[in-house]
Amino acid sequence: MTIKAIIVDDEPLARQYLMELLEDHPEVEVVAQCKNGFEAVKAVAELPVDLLFLDIQMPKLDGFEVLELLDRRVPTIFVTAFDEYAVRAFEAHALDYLLKPYTKERLAEAVSRLDHSAPPPEIRREARPAGSYLSRIVIKDGTNIVVIPDQDVECIVAEDDYVSVHAKGRSFLKHQTMASLEQSLDPSHFIRIHRSTLVNLDWVRELDAGIGGGKFLRLKDALQTELPVARDRVAALNERLGV
Repeated sequence: MTIKAIIVDDEPLARQYLMELLEDHPEVEVVAQCKNGFEAVKAVAELPVDLLFLDIQMPKLDGFEVLELLDRRVPTIFVTAFDEYAVRAFEAHALDYLLKPYTKERLAEAVSRLDHSAPPPEIRREARPAGSYLSRIVIKDGTNIVVIPDQDVECIVAEDDYVSVHAKGRSFLKHQTMASLEQSLDPSHFIRIHRSTLVNLDWVRELDAGIGGGKFLRLKDALQTELPVARDRVAALNERLGV
């Protein structure tokens, strides 16, 4: 059975080396080579693929961000020169983790892990080292990829199985739960003010009384957006705002 593979690595020599070693694996057909994460996301969306050889440290998007943006599960073998990402890779349920420079024997072992009879692994896209937080949010917006620095995020609002990320006067839908995104963001900057709303404290203009004794936040954005604050979250918000 033919294994259709995509190689993603920003280093031409690394892609060439992997292609040479794969000559010993006629069952593997490389259908695309990508030099960055943007090309990888596009290729996976457009081509049949059974296996992804994915570098981690790349410009624009890193390997974990690529997985986060894929519309479907793809068995992944990480190929990198850095050993510090190994735990995170296996927490993301990677098939294997090849540390450069790897041998043809080690590559053969990794390829052998692909089991066509098993369903593709569930990729834990949000897997991160403990105590670390996102410095940016990556979102697939149609055929485009939007990268939003965390300091530009004004607020995030839940919408069914999606979240709406508001930044610089625009909003972007991301297929992720509010709970998982909240855990990904630095709690020293972001706070949940309602079960469906997460706010960047740096964008808060003021906290005001609403109708019936409720509270609402007014943001510093151009529209001075007003967001309701749940009664059971007012005390925590006051503490964070120093009220």
